[in-house]
Amino acid sequence: MAHVRTAGAFAVKLDCIVDGHSAQLTIDRTQLRYERDDASPIEREFSVATLDPGAYSVLIEGRSYIAIAASGGEISVNARRFSVEIFDPRELGARTAAGAGSGRQNIVAMMPGKVVRVIVAVGDIVEAGQGLIVVEAMKMQNEMVSPRAGRVAEVRTKTDATVSAGEVLMVVE
Repeated sequence: MAHVRTAGAFAVKLDCIVDGHSAQLTIDRTQLRYERDDASPIEREFSVATLDPGAYSVLIEGRSYIAIAASGGEISVNARRFSVEIFDPRELGARTAAGAGSGRQNIVAMMPGKVVRVIVAVGDIVEAGQGLIVVEAMKMQNEMVSPRAGRVAEVRTKTDATVSAGEVLMVVE
């Protein structure tokens, strides 16, 4: 992470892309600043508590949010999905050279739920954006898609299984 020294603490400054919009995120102790290129900056007080691996309770000025990190750069906030890329500008050259998105990609449950359907099997070749599994959570069915083209290396769940937030359901390589 990029760190900028402040009075007695560290502030974290990261470049990000949220649903296709470039932005900068700055976190300084209990202050959050989100500045999108095409909008006015947002500054708020916040706190974060871990609920489960990959699942967090975020309190922003008294309003509670449940944030769940998912596969393929997706984040679910109160069941609303966002495509998010966050990177340290100092590492951009190294990441581009290494081929970002290569290697094994875990497909994780965004929230607790029940597996309705497993669409692919181990060994299947998949394309970026192809449906892999359908999970029902909060009375909504969510199709989880492949973050990139590759091969299904592992399927760690089955139809009718109950899953936890952050649980790895599949691996694509």
